[in-house]
Amino acid sequence: MRRAKIVLFLLSFGLLAFPFFVDPVAAQAPQEKRIALVVGDGNYEKLPLPTAANDAGLIAQTLQAAGFDVIGARDLDADGLRNSFRDFMEKVQADPANTVAMIYLSGYGIQLAGENYYIPVDAKIGRDTDIPIEGLRISDYTRQLASVPVKASIIVLDAARPQPFIEGGDPIAGGLALVEPAPNMLIAFNAAPGTVAPDETGNYGVYAQSLAEMIRTGGLSLPDVFDRVRLRVSETSKGAQVPWDDQKLQVQFSFFDLAPDAPPVQQGSPDQVAAIHDRPLRDLGAQDAFTAALTRDTFMAYEDFLAAYPADPLAKRVGAILAARREAITWRRTYLADTPDAYWSYLRRYPQGPHAWDARRRLAILSAALDPPSSFAMIDYDVPPPPPDEFVYVDRPVFYFGDPEFGFAPPPPPPVYFLGPPPPDFVVLAPPLLVAGLFILPRPVFVPMPGFVRPPAYVRAPPGNIIFNNIHNTTVINTVINNPRPSPAAIAAAGGRGGTLGPALPNAVAQRASLIQQGKVAPPPSASINPRAPGAIPANVTPGAAPLREDLPKANALPVPGARGTPPPPPGAGPNRLTTPTQPGRPNLPNANLPNERVAPGAPGRPPVVQNQTPPPAVQERRASPPPGATTPSRPNPPPQPQIRRAPPPPPPPRAAPPPPRPQPAARPAPPPRPAPPPPRPAPPKPPPPKKCPPNQPKC
Repeated sequence: MRRAKIVLFLLSFGLLAFPFFVDPVAAQAPQEKRIALVVGDGNYEKLPLPTAANDAGLIAQTLQAAGFDVIGARDLDADGLRNSFRDFMEKVQADPANTVAMIYLSGYGIQLAGENYYIPVDAKIGRDTDIPIEGLRISDYTRQLASVPVKASIIVLDAARPQPFIEGGDPIAGGLALVEPAPNMLIAFNAAPGTVAPDETGNYGVYAQSLAEMIRTGGLSLPDVFDRVRLRVSETSKGAQVPWDDQKLQVQFSFFDLAPDAPPVQQGSPDQVAAIHDRPLRDLGAQDAFTAALTRDTFMAYEDFLAAYPADPLAKRVGAILAARREAITWRRTYLADTPDAYWSYLRRYPQGPHAWDARRRLAILSAALDPPSSFAMIDYDVPPPPPDEFVYVDRPVFYFGDPEFGFAPPPPPPVYFLGPPPPDFVVLAPPLLVAGLFILPRPVFVPMPGFVRPPAYVRAPPGNIIFNNIHNTTVINTVINNPRPSPAAIAAAGGRGGTLGPALPNAVAQRASLIQQGKVAPPPSASINPRAPGAIPANVTPGAAPLREDLPKANALPVPGARGTPPPPPGAGPNRLTTPTQPGRPNLPNANLPNERVAPGAPGRPPVVQNQTPPPAVQERRASPPPGATTPSRPNPPPQPQIRRAPPPPPPPRAAPPPPRPQPAARPAPPPRPAPPPPRPAPPKPPPPKKCPPNQPKC
């Protein structure tokens, strides 16, 4: 009996200790908490962005699959952005040592005097002096995040675009300003500093789709993810867009891991892969050297390419990339010095450069003369002065690499051994599902993850994240995640919470949406703006299927303006006529006058509608059928949605002749007039007063 007890004790001890012997590192490692803030602002009054909200929805869904607790929203004003960041920071500060924090902002970004600003949808900007007042300075939020001892932080600004706001005042530089990340931080732009991305025409932006693809690729470190994003974006955009990133990470981080039996991420031999990163460019061919220079993305790498292949057709393109980087570095050093000598030094190098007016602004603030004295101390920049042939690229208000004026040779695709083509199911992404509700991000069609890609075992699963729990489960993906209208019971059965599949709204934003639905707060003007650019495919529809419509959530719904119990529509609401100033050297922007734009809710002749919701059937506009022989992409799950094309309504069918009028009954004779009432009787006369006799006569 005693021996049996000893055996049972040893077995129980062995079972309890078994997990520690299986993987002691994983068992002792603390759980990693992942938190993200994702915002997509597209409904700007001056020039809406057709893919900004879709891009934010795609990144939010991808981060959910990677185990991030995502809070996200679309079309936020300045107060909504500040409150959302406050909610995000509260989550980060709960357990910072084990937290990876990520911010993704899609919209318009502007640089002014060395600082980057993110523009809310309600910004009223007409001059350069309006930018610090109406925009949100990015460095204020990166400094606040850097002050928290998080495990790692990631800041992604998908916002370097041609800005339509400045119509007066002094010119400003285009794109975003070069910045330096804080320790343990990575900062990424969708376009290199000082350059802008071309206009988007698809369902998703090139940068957002490439970033989602590389996040879903397991086994990549964080720097490798963004290096591959740069190559993919350059390849997809034909060289018109070259992203940028910089990092000072001190920890290892990967979005996904690979199973032991997974195929290698890079098909080449270790020597081939190492050559792209380490070997001198002169030892590689011109095309491989271009890939290596773009992967390293350093000033020295671009200089080495020009030194090794000065006569190659790609040399002109590399020279333009180097010109933009040299000017951005020069201005960054000037801004950090912030002395009159520094600004005079910049003006000596770039008298007509993109930051020339920024230098003059700072000189005025420093009470210094605009013209330098006869002798002043030029500051020592760590990059050589620009050669004369670089000024043609930087001496312009807006610079983007796809400008046809330059006539660059198209860049070669990366070698297959280093970066293969995207997965077949991630080449053309279906548009997101229609989601009704104010501030709610679009919900993309989720593409199942490969079976050999999985989240790291040490990631703390966020509560109620149905996507994270079912990245390989095609049954749940097809019946719930990609279902346009899943029932709350189906969501709960699949492990979801709150009856939603997308990211949670920030608390302050959800409260405002609830107040709008209750009629206590007026809806924002951005709710009546159509973000679809003229001539572009709408971002939330697909050709060839009937439109989908979801019931409006009660907590986050946009009420019908002017209905009972709700505020009236904003004054002056009407068709949104967009005007965009043209500047030399900037990309061609869409036509400002939208022929098929949405009329504001409550406008005459149009019923009030809900944001991102199709009108009722009784008032739906007739849709034009696709031309004969046209083919449309389709996906089995969910059914594709139609591309809405407006066309003049067909002539109505001839109406039947109206029935003959009924005979009117004979008019009755009017009754005789009543006699006038008799005049009132006169009042009887009053009797005369009695006569009075004199005092000496008793009778008269």
